[in-house]
Amino acid sequence: MPPTLASLVQHSALKLTVRAGADRLETPVRWAHVSELADPVPYMEGGELLLVTAMTLDAEDPDAMRRYVRRLVGAGVVGLGFAVGVYYEDVPDALVRAAEEEGLPLLAVPRRTPFLAIAKAVSAAIAAEQYRSVTAGFEAQRELTRAALAEGPAAVVARLAAHVDGWAALYDASGAVVASAPEWAARRAARHTADVVRLRERAAPASAVVGDADGDDRVELQSLGTGRRVRGALAVGTGAPLGTGERYAVHSAVALLTLATARSRTLQAAEQRLGAAVVRMLLAGQPDHARAVAGDLYGDLLDVPFRLLVAEPAGERVEGGEREGGGVRDAAARPLPALAEALEAAAAKAGEPVLVVPGPGDRLTVLAADGGTVAAHCAAAYGDAEAEDAGLFLGLSAPTGPTAAAGAYKQAEQALSVARRRGRAFVEHEELATGSIVPLLADDAVRAFADGLLRALREHDATGRGDLVASLRAWLSRHGQWDAAAADLGVHRHTLRYRMRRVEEILGRSLDDPDVRMELWLALKY
Repeated sequence: MPPTLASLVQHSALKLTVRAGADRLETPVRWAHVSELADPVPYMEGGELLLVTAMTLDAEDPDAMRRYVRRLVGAGVVGLGFAVGVYYEDVPDALVRAAEEEGLPLLAVPRRTPFLAIAKAVSAAIAAEQYRSVTAGFEAQRELTRAALAEGPAAVVARLAAHVDGWAALYDASGAVVASAPEWAARRAARHTADVVRLRERAAPASAVVGDADGDDRVELQSLGTGRRVRGALAVGTGAPLGTGERYAVHSAVALLTLATARSRTLQAAEQRLGAAVVRMLLAGQPDHARAVAGDLYGDLLDVPFRLLVAEPAGERVEGGEREGGGVRDAAARPLPALAEALEAAAAKAGEPVLVVPGPGDRLTVLAADGGTVAAHCAAAYGDAEAEDAGLFLGLSAPTGPTAAAGAYKQAEQALSVARRRGRAFVEHEELATGSIVPLLADDAVRAFADGLLRALREHDATGRGDLVASLRAWLSRHGQWDAAAADLGVHRHTLRYRMRRVEEILGRSLDDPDVRMELWLALKY
């Protein structure tokens, strides 16, 4: 505890007596200052015990003392020490009454107690408090370090919460709570996810102080990360501002958790390389080798039905293989890393294994359990979204197993291609077999082909010499049945036969050829 007026009064060598403000003696004292100025306020910072002999004061004038004391209180002076036996044999009543009215503690300093002794006592107490804080900080640092080495980040959070007599929480880069302490702190920590997300938008290192929704806590947020990108955050909630020792502990926790985060990212990079090897083996038709390499890293993921997801940034490719439009050139701001973090966080929260691998190329490949959280997350987050808004294209395969992984990857690529054609963010391969093939062909190349194939017929009809396009559509829709098609058109079947011969002559193609009929039918759809 820092020195207080009460501790100075209790100091046996100082012999101080309280003449006013006895109910405010627990106020901390930042320093002891001597000033005989009639107005020392310009030289005060607040928190001082002011020591005077009243050499320049008319201490027996009630009005003057009221103004004097009022000025001291307004400047934040926490106490007034008055030397008796120097210019006044006792503390004047006018000063006592003014101090009582303003609630300013007034201490009588006997003649045999020099002001220097009081200043030394305050200085020694402050130094002792700082030493205790530093010692406690070092002890907390040792305790937190032992916890980090022996038990991991969650233990660091628990020790820190106990040390600051409050609560603490660790967040990942997405703002999800990874660990919290004590047990009741989880819900309170979750309230600050939005604050962590805002902190993540600033370059590391970053910090912020926010209030709790209930107004009970002062919450301090510290970013975690060695580079400019925030890798996580630490929140510390206390009922009052942190003291010196507590701040030492927080800074130690930030350093340890940053190191743990950097180490976990190194391990994550190694896992990604291993995961990439597993995926390559699966796609090469080597499921047994893939299982042997994966070991227990992905649980039973390779032994149950799974799905393959392929994602790539939206936008058109430009020179050098990068993308523009929906994508962002700054790699840290690209959507694929954010997608990877979101899917891994969703799987971790649900306790499900997932394999997330960057590549091949400017893509992300994900292997996730069928019916699990990852597919559900993609459907919920991107199912109705436009690719331009999401900044991503995603294609999801049908359920498969290790022996058919190559086929599932092709399915995911096909779904990705359809997403690209339709401008949709997310397409499942199972959708492709439930609808019409026509929308799958809806791109500029197919439209240009249809326009070129039917242009001569449309030009013929524009001259008023017959309705060949409508007649062709009716004939094809009736599978070449002359009577039914002629009835639809309201013409004689011989008229329809003549028109179909003219179609063949103009196009230079035979309608007996099924490929020709197929091409014409698709062209008419556009």
